[in-house]
Amino acid sequence: MNHPTPYREHLQRLIPPALVDALRSRFDGRFSTAQAVRDHHGRDESPFPPCPPQAVVYAHSTDDVVDVVNLCREHRYPVIAYGAGSSLEGHLLAIQGGVTVDLSQMNRVLTINAEDLTVTVQPGVLRKQLNDELKSSGLFFPIDPGADASLGGMCATRASGTNAVRYGTMRENVLGLTVVTAEGKVIRTARRAKKSSAGYDLTRLFIGSEGTLGIITEIDVKLYPLPEAMSAAVVSFPSLSDAVQTVIETIQLGVPVARSEFLCEATIRAINAHSKTELREAPTLFFEFHGTEASVREQAELVQNLAHEHGGENFEWATRPEDRNRLWTARHNAYFACLQARPGCRAVVTDTCVPISRLAESITAARDILDTGDFPSMLVGHVGDGNFHALLLIDPDNEAEIAEAERLNDQIVQLALSMDGTCTGEHGIGLHKMAYLVDEVGDDAIELMRRIKQAFDPDNLLNPGKVFRI
Repeated sequence: MNHPTPYREHLQRLIPPALVDALRSRFDGRFSTAQAVRDHHGRDESPFPPCPPQAVVYAHSTDDVVDVVNLCREHRYPVIAYGAGSSLEGHLLAIQGGVTVDLSQMNRVLTINAEDLTVTVQPGVLRKQLNDELKSSGLFFPIDPGADASLGGMCATRASGTNAVRYGTMRENVLGLTVVTAEGKVIRTARRAKKSSAGYDLTRLFIGSEGTLGIITEIDVKLYPLPEAMSAAVVSFPSLSDAVQTVIETIQLGVPVARSEFLCEATIRAINAHSKTELREAPTLFFEFHGTEASVREQAELVQNLAHEHGGENFEWATRPEDRNRLWTARHNAYFACLQARPGCRAVVTDTCVPISRLAESITAARDILDTGDFPSMLVGHVGDGNFHALLLIDPDNEAEIAEAERLNDQIVQLALSMDGTCTGEHGIGLHKMAYLVDEVGDDAIELMRRIKQAFDPDNLLNPGKVFRI
């Protein structure tokens, strides 16, 4: 496959034998150069072909990460952090060779501070795992990107998801980090206080840095009380614009919806086939409301009235936990349901975000762009915060389809930028969107980012070749 930011095998540096010996001696059974292990760590959910590292280390502690970084620095050899492998833009591909440090076994919930509404976790803790461990506390962690991602990976990509319209993104919900720097030093970016004016905001600098500035080994995140009442609803519309306009008016009226998800007709069709649901195959909104019994009822009635004004039909409620879970499980499986709509395909995914006032225009125009393609495509989105995703299902062996998908992706991204939006609402830059980051922020801002990278990682050893070119 050819891509806008291709890599070439000859760019990959072979691992020095002395480094192999040192890592094997230090980590024994937790170090591997086996091809199967390397291949597993050389792929994500992006359309890029596999690009495995030269070796893999399974870390159990911050000290382990320090030792990996120090040994690799001695040999001037790259290090790539790996969580759950669910990223979508080629973030973890070892395009210059390297040692992958797998953090999935650093998966302990360290301290639940229920009185402070905070929890401290290791980076390999998965989103669902955290909420399972919080059940007895009456608290929950709301950031829900759909995939059962690791908290470390969610920090690295500044993830958000279906609950962002009410609870925000990882940027708003991380209080502090423990980070191993490229020099092998361990720093703590902040304390657990709810706010601070002490110095530069290093926490926010590492959030979204995609493993290029440091490796996160502990995370302090905010928690929220479980709502007294929850209800979910699904409603279909005669047109895409009617559905999106309902969301825009809901947000502009200040209705505190917890989730507001848009799915196009093709996505609903794929979900019905995959999840054996019987949703009406039309542009559809999923809502969820959190609060007291009275506030949830008031929110839902207001949104139902707004939907009715825009032709919303078949407004169906789900108040029982099992019904809500079934509804949102179907939504979370939308990506894999769409993949099954064309067996053997790979998805080129783009995730622009625009100001809420331009959302209907942006989605409608994106649908028109996608309709010019010769392959299936779907739209889904966390439209309550102006973010939506386009999935382009291509034959990975068809060069014409690959080129066409990139052309359509380019048009959708440029459309968002023309509306003062962003090239990525939550997936990150990785390999795929480096050129668009330049379009979005300009050469001078990119040069400042380079200077920050060089200050933190002068030898360019931490996940090199991502976000921007050095």
